[in-house]
Amino acid sequence: MITIEELHKTREILHSLLPLFIALGDEFRQQLLLDIAAAGEKGINVTDLADSARLSRPAISHHLKVLKDMGLITPQKTGTQIFYKISIHKDLEKLSAFINSIKTVIESIKNENSEEKN
Repeated sequence: MITIEELHKTREILHSLLPLFIALGDEFRQQLLLDIAAAGEKGINVTDLADSARLSRPAISHHLKVLKDMGLITPQKTGTQIFYKISIHKDLEKLSAFINSIKTVIESIKNENSEEKN
């Protein structure tokens, strides 16, 4: 049987991930995140992102701010330019914890259904 504590834990983890899901809910931000990840350790600036995008630089800057505020990317100033690098590590740990928690809930349901059949 699923415990109230396990459901509460799962709900808390999910709640902590809501801003991440909102930030990643936009297809353009998803593409920006992939482009930034593809740039590797050196990062990528707004100009280079704008070259491959269909949005204006101000629109791209807005989406970058959302990703930055969520901690998914990190800006690094080099001279007069700002380069963005991927920094999604802490959220991956939370997401992994959520997946593990959901697995536990699913296993509890399976076990409960097996017991009812016997």
